[in-house]
Amino acid sequence: MSELLEVNHVSYAYHSIDGETETLADISFHIKEGEFAAIVGPSGCGKSTLVRLMNGLLQLQDGNLSVNGINAGNPANKWELCKICGMVFQNPDNQFVSSVLEEDIAFGLENAQVPEREVTSKVKAALELVGLEGYEKRSPSSLSGGQKQRAALAGVLALNPEILIFDEATSMLDPKGRREVLAKMKKLRDCGKTVVMITHDVEEAVLADQVILMGRPNGQKDPNTVLAQGSVREILTDSRLLIQAGIVPPMAVRMYEDLKLAGIELNRCPLTKEELAEALCRWKSEN
Repeated sequence: MSELLEVNHVSYAYHSIDGETETLADISFHIKEGEFAAIVGPSGCGKSTLVRLMNGLLQLQDGNLSVNGINAGNPANKWELCKICGMVFQNPDNQFVSSVLEEDIAFGLENAQVPEREVTSKVKAALELVGLEGYEKRSPSSLSGGQKQRAALAGVLALNPEILIFDEATSMLDPKGRREVLAKMKKLRDCGKTVVMITHDVEEAVLADQVILMGRPNGQKDPNTVLAQGSVREILTDSRLLIQAGIVPPMAVRMYEDLKLAGIELNRCPLTKEELAEALCRWKSEN
């Protein structure tokens, strides 16, 4: 797989009356085409700032960032970046512009100058992808939280971006809605899409191929940077690293460590409840 997103030594500071506040410092990582990457970190660590630099919503200040070979530092590339990086935000209500779902999805296609004869078929295909076929005439306001996020995703998918970015897209949902959206993320990855998920919930990050962990290396006095990048198992089973970043380790990892202190040694550290149950059954059969 080729490198689709390359971030090299990127820093960013917000300007205010009190001066500059450096939010990101020396951020570097790569994401390959077709990969599912989770950018994990506590609230306020600059995750959303980072993805807004990726799709041109914020102007790059320092460092190099390229998306599919396009230089994000060039303001002239802003609209091209928006086409490549489709964003699903935390609150889906902020993405709707029409009171009729099919018109809402068609709006983005029309703005992208898609030929009128293709719009209807693209709207239908996008709704089918997210499991909302038959909802064309519904108002977005009549949908459940999970359905709203899937509808917002349909609006993004209709434009066929190369990268799908979910910016805390499950944080306002109930458990059922969260499962619906996470299942769609996984399905999109399985279909070959590049998915970037922004989250502070490590239980969600378990679904990804790799984790990019952000935080302050030495507490509040330092700006945020990338503390580690690696496989899900490598990063999310490292409790010391997660706690340093201000993240609570997955429940299965915490349980593994508590069992170890109690003298129960499992064959490996589990990441999910299912893996924990399997490891406990194996330990019981062997002992």
